[in-house]
Amino acid sequence: MKIRIPLLVFAISILFSYQASAQEIPIEYLAMNLPANMQVYSKPILENEITGIDVTHITITDGVIKKEYLDQDHKYIYLFIKGEGNVIGNNQIYNIVPETIILPNSVQNISISAARNDTLHFLKISSELTEQDISDLKEFPRENTDQIYYAKFIDCEAYTEPIKSPNTVSRTVLPNRYIPRIAMGTVNAPGPDAVGAHEHGMLEQLFLGLTDNQVVVYADDAKIDFPAYSILHIPLGSSHSVSVEDGDKMYYMWLDFFRDKKGEAWLNTHKKVEEK
Repeated sequence: MKIRIPLLVFAISILFSYQASAQEIPIEYLAMNLPANMQVYSKPILENEITGIDVTHITITDGVIKKEYLDQDHKYIYLFIKGEGNVIGNNQIYNIVPETIILPNSVQNISISAARNDTLHFLKISSELTEQDISDLKEFPRENTDQIYYAKFIDCEAYTEPIKSPNTVSRTVLPNRYIPRIAMGTVNAPGPDAVGAHEHGMLEQLFLGLTDNQVVVYADDAKIDFPAYSILHIPLGSSHSVSVEDGDKMYYMWLDFFRDKKGEAWLNTHKKVEEK
């Protein structure tokens, strides 16, 4: 007994240690319903998941004008995911519908408002600029860094890649030469379908569930249901994949944050599609 009890305790401690260190997929579900008496909502999402990156879910109702004052030490991305409205920047009005992206770039302030009797939901993503980022920006096309970048997801360039089926429609929503070390795109397919298992240790990646998305995400031995209006963090370097069942829809956005500009070579696996 003097031998067996310590062995049993040791085995239990190993089991608990394994469970504590098992891979997890961090996920957060966005609050899409405001209380009746609330007109503005703001909440940080997946705090401290990626160094230098902050994500905030912001909601405003009709009658509210959200003024955004932007500093020069960060680059900002606005992803409008539900509701309609307008953004005013540099004396221009940009019409917002669900699934629209805006980069203010060199514009130092913008105003955001919801359409009449509507509620506007969007993510504000800020990226802290490193000294290398500031240097790289000087090499980017001026139209990419000076002018406001505005696009509806549906209008963005389509691409294919080996890990996806011919039934999958992918689009590059934010090419990689607008903000250093950042690119974004969408993946859209009816079930049954899948995105094959792959790894990329050169980048941090978030997934954002878009309208009607209902899939399962896998990372090494972990898996999680991934519905619309949720955001998750793919564990760095994990072997990850996505599946969608018959009758469901795969429609999510990938947000890539490269650790250095050499890692952006990963995007060469994306091949442009000439649409009819």
